[in-house]
Amino acid sequence: MGKHEIIRVSIAPLGMVNCHIVAGANGSVLVDTGLPGSGSKVERALQQHGLRLSDIKLIVVTHAHIDHAGSAAHLRELSGAPIVAHAGDLDYYQQKRQMTFCATGWFGRAFLRTGMIRRPYVPFTPDLLLNDSDVLSLSQFGIDGVVRHTPGHTCGSISVQLSGGDAMVGDLISSGILLGGIAMTGLPKRPPFEDDPHAVAEQLENLLDAGSLRFFMGHGGPLQASEVRSHIASLRATGTKALARTTK
Repeated sequence: MGKHEIIRVSIAPLGMVNCHIVAGANGSVLVDTGLPGSGSKVERALQQHGLRLSDIKLIVVTHAHIDHAGSAAHLRELSGAPIVAHAGDLDYYQQKRQMTFCATGWFGRAFLRTGMIRRPYVPFTPDLLLNDSDVLSLSQFGIDGVVRHTPGHTCGSISVQLSGGDAMVGDLISSGILLGGIAMTGLPKRPPFEDDPHAVAEQLENLLDAGSLRFFMGHGGPLQASEVRSHIASLRATGTKALARTTK
């Protein structure tokens, strides 16, 4: 099917918020859509690489947080591409109920108090809805890879695993400081919010075992496999108290 190119779209500067375009010879896949109003940034990134919105054949939304799903409805309208997501986060995509957030540290708790993460976005229903451990092949969209369920950050988190060792994992892992990005982007860390660190560790290890070598994420990155392995060990040492700090 040929090689792919990964284009990082900077939704916020210095890698603080990213989405990614997987560009292949027979089509492109957009992974995450950024905050509401990010459509022009995605279109600009496409144009810089000789692509158009109509070249997007699929939109993958890794989870229902506003910085990943906020422009999904708008970009579907602009591109005509279907959206794939997981049923575990469906109520949040449809804005039927508000998400809860497990802060991983002081920054997450402070960020939650700003209310930014709770802002509504245009609701949508995914065109392709994964259930349980469904796996979607990307070959029909011109890319050699799969979308799979990788719960832990949220119940419905999904990741993209590509041939050649690249993976786009949303917020299963981040790097840098504060929200992520900015500096020390080769240093893995937990994102500001995470439902279950032990489940995240299991999913990251599964991706490594399946051949993933380079990890692209929503905040910071990319990270190499060795850095992800060290993060897995750190997650497994995380006590159960972190799982009880759910802020509603």
